[in-house]
Amino acid sequence: MLPPRLTDPAIRDSEENTMTVKAYGAHAADKPLEALDIFRRAPGDHDVQIEIAYCGVCHSDLHTVRGEWAGTLYPCVPGHEIVGRVSAVGAHVSRFKEGDLVGVGCMVDSCQACAACDEGLEQYCEGTGMVGTYNGATPDAPGHTLGGYSQRIVVNDKFVVKVSHPEDQLAAVAPLLCAGITTWSPLRHWNAGPGKKVGVVGIGGLGHMGVKLARALGAEVVAFTTSENKREDAKALGAHQVVVSRNADEMKAHRGSFDLIINTVAASHDLDAYTSLLRRDGALVLVGVPEHNHPSPQFASLIFRRKSIAGSMIGGIAETQEMLDFCADHGIVADIEMIPIQQIEDAYARMTRSDVKYRFVIDSASLATT
Repeated sequence: MLPPRLTDPAIRDSEENTMTVKAYGAHAADKPLEALDIFRRAPGDHDVQIEIAYCGVCHSDLHTVRGEWAGTLYPCVPGHEIVGRVSAVGAHVSRFKEGDLVGVGCMVDSCQACAACDEGLEQYCEGTGMVGTYNGATPDAPGHTLGGYSQRIVVNDKFVVKVSHPEDQLAAVAPLLCAGITTWSPLRHWNAGPGKKVGVVGIGGLGHMGVKLARALGAEVVAFTTSENKREDAKALGAHQVVVSRNADEMKAHRGSFDLIINTVAASHDLDAYTSLLRRDGALVLVGVPEHNHPSPQFASLIFRRKSIAGSMIGGIAETQEMLDFCADHGIVADIEMIPIQQIEDAYARMTRSDVKYRFVIDSASLATT
């Protein structure tokens, strides 16, 4: 059952209560993304209308639009790393005003009534489940949410965050709404900071943010990569040390020394190689979602050293705001490559080859020419 405010007739789809905007999406898993006209609701009393300036390109976008994860609804308009400027607010909105720079991340609603939501953990909503920025349940046409590969979005104000970075950094802020918060949340939950040794597995869209954030929090940071070619890149991001995971001697040198390892790799692989590096009470936290399950780990080392393997998703709205403010205070943004929306298929192909440093970001102005 949807939350009551989602079924409010005031936001029903009707000719006078919707607007048409340009977007990019796909009509089927085997179809390329193309220009679409989609509907957005007119702002309700608690809504914020945002003119999208930039939208980051997440690997989840590719998995979803290609139907690699079960349950994709079409037409699918991806995009959940959204930044832009407020163009209208509802009558009961007080935190935002026209002209504000804001962001929208991976969710646009939740039940707002369960224990998780009460604790500010909307991403783990136990009522309706979090409503994703795309492919989530909504009464708005076409019956599921449509994401940030579009000119405009209308979102309940509780799921909008303020951006305090300089405007000229806005494009590089966009990936913080997913890649940033996905790594920030476990770093905070497992108390990364001075005196802690933190590993980050994988130096891609998620991993490069994990390295930057762990370093800024004051932890000793070790980056793990399968490629010798990424050693200097990882150091430039802030890693104190870099380990090529295929080098057994380099891995052995760190055995039993990590308080926390964040594994960003979204491919099935051997977890024992990393649990062996944990000290007593250390945690290996998985944030990358592989297409196939990891091989079952050996449990003896977990039991005899009280180690753990855990998972973590994004953060709640308050935690996302905390992360954005921290990044603004410390001058942290993502490393990006800007593209027009018309190059999205090429960007997807390059993403599958890990051929980007480290996040594509769509210039939403390019939608005007579709």
